[in-house]
Amino acid sequence: MSFPRKVAILGGVRTPFVKSQTNYLGQSNQDMLGATVNELVKRKKLQGKLLGDVIAGAVMNHPFDWNLSREVVLGSALDHNTPGLNIQRACGTGLEAANIIALKIATGQIEAGLGGGTDTNSDMPLILPKPFTHWLIRFQNAKSFGDKIKILFNFKLSFLKPQIPGVMEPRTGKSMGEHTELMVKEWKISREDQDLLALRSHQNAAKAYDEGFHDDLIMEYQGLKRDTITRKDTTLEKLLKLKPAFDKSASGTLTAGNSTPLTDGASIVLLSSEEWAQKNNQEVMAYFKDCEVAAVDFVKGAGLLMAPTLAVSKLLQRNNLSLQDFDYYEIHEAFAGQVLCNLKAWESAEYCKNILGRSFPMGSIDRTKMNIKGGSLALGHPFSATGGRIVATAAKILKQKGSGRILISICTAGGMGVAAIIEK
Repeated sequence: MSFPRKVAILGGVRTPFVKSQTNYLGQSNQDMLGATVNELVKRKKLQGKLLGDVIAGAVMNHPFDWNLSREVVLGSALDHNTPGLNIQRACGTGLEAANIIALKIATGQIEAGLGGGTDTNSDMPLILPKPFTHWLIRFQNAKSFGDKIKILFNFKLSFLKPQIPGVMEPRTGKSMGEHTELMVKEWKISREDQDLLALRSHQNAAKAYDEGFHDDLIMEYQGLKRDTITRKDTTLEKLLKLKPAFDKSASGTLTAGNSTPLTDGASIVLLSSEEWAQKNNQEVMAYFKDCEVAAVDFVKGAGLLMAPTLAVSKLLQRNNLSLQDFDYYEIHEAFAGQVLCNLKAWESAEYCKNILGRSFPMGSIDRTKMNIKGGSLALGHPFSATGGRIVATAAKILKQKGSGRILISICTAGGMGVAAIIEK
């Protein structure tokens, strides 16, 4: 499949990614996304430019950020007539934002736009229980002083107990980590294999830092110039010593070392038509070829984070490609176990036949080509910002190589998956 016209990736930038409730304490989603957009505007000389759209979102939404993308535009050096749109597809938000911008460009609706996302677990609102809201409404609507007194007597101290938003699946009450524990048990993924994947992620990230690969992808923010999560000195022995974080019994295998930590950060990517890029003297780094989304019914027993297997399968079939027709793979590492389950599913003849509707297994990938500049386990995962990080990384890899094709795969909460193809 080809878009009606090519969609160019012109570059991207992000904040350093940091563990939540540390360096960015007090920084809002609007603060982080706004700073990131302004940095890209500065680098790409977009001051005063009217873009077709700015699309971004956050998973951990603050009520005051209800018009996040538009407010970011109004706080930027872009032409303030540029519109903004908020979206949310859990951890796939950033990639979906880039996809929507790409579709708008491909069909000629717009010539250029920004797509990305932001997330913080350090500026979450405290929510009072719903009974307090209902009590307060009744109190305000009381017609007489006597009625107000009666309602006052119905007040309970429990009304003032704050609730903190949690990253749980409402339909099951389980966290993503607990669901992944079920997946790795079903697919018989060992603890050592998970730790080995995590180790490689940190090693690749550290090597990329030493080579300077990340330098122009990361802006300085709050005194930081690089991510705080990468561990250059970690070893398999250190990872194997960590205790299980979700299933704390002897059978638990997910730890803080092979799971992504809660992370704060933001990212944004600039996409355009080839004509707009040429007219505005912008270098084309790579092209956004195609994208696909899928979902699984995890409530009825499917693995919560298995939807990328479907999204990738559909995407490759539409583009007449095999899983092996890629130079590199950018597979989001929510958990090392999740990645390994997806890889094993593509290798399974039974799964590919019964779930993906394929006559033959999709096969294996060369893991030395996966997340070659580090993955989410080493770099961090601010939910909505991961897609922008990956798109910008993939584009730079292909720019340096001069040609090639990269497959992107991202799992999300709610049993969804987003996949994309980037080409040069």
